[in-house]
Amino acid sequence: MRKIDMLLHEYGLSHQNETNKTIHWICVPAIFFSIVGLIFSIPSGLLETYLPFLQSFANWATVVLAIVLVYYLSISPPLALGMFFFSALCLAIANLIVLISPIPLWIISVGIFIISWIFQFYGHKIEGKKPSFLKDVQFLLIGPAWLMHFIYKKLGFAY
Repeated sequence: MRKIDMLLHEYGLSHQNETNKTIHWICVPAIFFSIVGLIFSIPSGLLETYLPFLQSFANWATVVLAIVLVYYLSISPPLALGMFFFSALCLAIANLIVLISPIPLWIISVGIFIISWIFQFYGHKIEGKKPSFLKDVQFLLIGPAWLMHFIYKKLGFAY
């Protein structure tokens, strides 16, 4: 069995309840975005100084997402492609918020993060099982891939 199949199976074991699944479909992408937003909010002056070739893309979120995408690439290149597009969408939304919102991105991100985690823990209370990441921190990255694999299945794509 491939590593990705084992990880998705193990993650799925604590996500059987339909209410918990629905909560995850909303909150996992929201948490992913909120983390991107928080990292995006870190001033990037040093990054631009040491990596001038990234001048137009230079922010810490881009660097961290590149590392995260390498992880996804190591477990499933097709899922990595989907996560690349979702990551790009998160970066675009974060940039749009910075450009048009009177509320700073980091405040919006903290709010989304806290509310989403409250719902996630509520979902796991309903499920009666602890969140997978309490067993292994890599499941924080498997959650978004778990959702992406359902999208791939629906579209008939191999993952």
